[in-house]
Amino acid sequence: MSVLLEVIATTVADARIAAQAGANRLELVTAMGEGGLTPSVGLIDAVVDAVSIPVNVIVRPHSRSFVYDADDYAVMLRDVRAVKAVGAHGVVIGMLNPDGEIDREGLARAIDAADGLAITFHRAFDETHDLHKALDVLLGFAAVTNVLTSGGKPSVLQAQSVVRDLVRQASGSHCTVLAGAGLTVDAVAGFVGVTQVRAVHFGSGVRVGGNGLAPVDADKVAKVRALLGAA
Repeated sequence: MSVLLEVIATTVADARIAAQAGANRLELVTAMGEGGLTPSVGLIDAVVDAVSIPVNVIVRPHSRSFVYDADDYAVMLRDVRAVKAVGAHGVVIGMLNPDGEIDREGLARAIDAADGLAITFHRAFDETHDLHKALDVLLGFAAVTNVLTSGGKPSVLQAQSVVRDLVRQASGSHCTVLAGAGLTVDAVAGFVGVTQVRAVHFGSGVRVGGNGLAPVDADKVAKVRALLGAA
């Protein structure tokens, strides 16, 4: 089975280009420069209509931190329900306690609101104090099907041994380690070989000029897809 390729989309055009060039799944966000925030319901609806591949939608109300108060949760749960209502495949979410551990209660509430949608826990994971302990927590939630991680480093290419260990830890479970942040077209084949990941996540690495604010580059997506198929 070839490695899954997830590409960040911020517009309908991004989504179409990525899907046509061989992406297996999209992560839909707005404000990519802030690490991704919740997109509008109109954008979600339009992207779901525009492509046939799964669309996972980030639900993140602000970029201040991953520690949320009661009002933040009220917003997030409404957004999760809205994502479900327009037919997206899943939600991408993450929440921490002030002590740097996963907020289990908050995650459980989000899972309940998602009502069967696939759950990806995003790179809030990388801000936990102990990645292996955090992964154990997430493995206890059957709804969490992906954990997006850079191995706790700014670039996943700086954390290949950590990612390899996380892949081993999750092996045989319902949860896939989704490696992302800092991946490049040139580095992806070697990275997959070292880490044995079964899913990779690309943002700026498959955009025009490597610029996170630029459109998706169809040629780069197609090249990554071909490299992953051969990996």
